[in-house]
Amino acid sequence: QVHVVESGGGLVQPGGSLRLSCAASGSIFSIVATGWYRQAPGKQRESVATITSGGTTNYADSVKGRFTISRDNAKDTVYLQMNSLKPEDTAVYYCNAQDYYSGSFHSYWGQGTQVTVSS
Repeated sequence: QVHVVESGGGLVQPGGSLRLSCAASGSIFSIVATGWYRQAPGKQRESVATITSGGTTNYADSVKGRFTISRDNAKDTVYLQMNSLKPEDTAVYYCNAQDYYSGSFHSYWGQGTQVTVSS
């Protein structure tokens, strides 16, 4: 079992920056990938950025060049640095961790953190 908790959301003006944190606990040794997803009102949840246990990263086209996903293994934490924020980045941001054991993948979600980009 893995437990993830997000933090760092808030209200920011267009062009501003925020850093989200996703702290993992539990059987973290089994995590194979961690990702950030977001869901805006009336829209489906979408992938924003992911990082594998090997360090491979992937980004949605809409955030490439503005967002950076990284991790601190010593703190069991994955970060999402968000720069040049736009109003369309407004959403609830969720952290997801995937692990692999007993021959199958398992997915764990956090409770989400609100990011609002507005003047």
